[in-house]
Amino acid sequence: MPTALFLSPHLDDVAFSCGGTVAKLAAAGWRCVIATAFTRSVPNPTGFALACQLDKGLSPDADYMALRRDEDADAAAALGAEAVWLDFPEAPHRGYSSATDLFTGIAPGDDVRVKLADRLQEESLRLNPDAVFAPQGLGNHVDHLQLIRAVRAAALGPVPCWYRDTPYAIRDPQARPVDPLGAEPPFAVDIGGYLSFKLDACAAYRTQVGFQFGGAAAMRAKLAVFATSEGCGEPAERFLGRVPDGVDAF
Repeated sequence: MPTALFLSPHLDDVAFSCGGTVAKLAAAGWRCVIATAFTRSVPNPTGFALACQLDKGLSPDADYMALRRDEDADAAAALGAEAVWLDFPEAPHRGYSSATDLFTGIAPGDDVRVKLADRLQEESLRLNPDAVFAPQGLGNHVDHLQLIRAVRAAALGPVPCWYRDTPYAIRDPQARPVDPLGAEPPFAVDIGGYLSFKLDACAAYRTQVGFQFGGAAAMRAKLAVFATSEGCGEPAERFLGRVPDGVDAF
């Protein structure tokens, strides 16, 4: 059984960005593992970290990341995948103190990518993946950039395929990676038979769909329209990189 390792900065990025590809590979007999980097519960959050859960309508005493991990488990099951949580703290727990801070580059002293690279290498040794998928960094979110740097530093085996970070790609369809990924060519995966699996998985992220899309119905509509635009009339997801053996792409 071939194995695909999907690397996600946050508990939703893979489903929003390339969940159709996950579902398609799982249906074709692949073992699909979604490994999410920034998943740690931090008790008694304050300041911007607390604001990031209050603006989702949650109470101050809620374990925000525990709720999100439960959502992620439901989403992975909907896609036929396994969820792995790498237990690093999100940027608001690493000293980033505003929404602006999240999108203005990696702060001096934020070296989370070093230990993250070691952890990614452990997962690669455990899984021996035949294909690796990672974000392009569209939107310039610091957690996405840190994951990209960790991927580059780790010895993961296959050269990664880079997925288009969504919903950032919806907000700016012409967005290009801020951190250049090299000369990887583009390819697309037809997800026409698997778009419904993707949308059902994305709906599992109940704390996120309102904030990111304006609600579950709007999420389904926006992701469906975007997938059709990515495939020039047929639902697809686009990547940069060499097409992995056994993946049907165009």
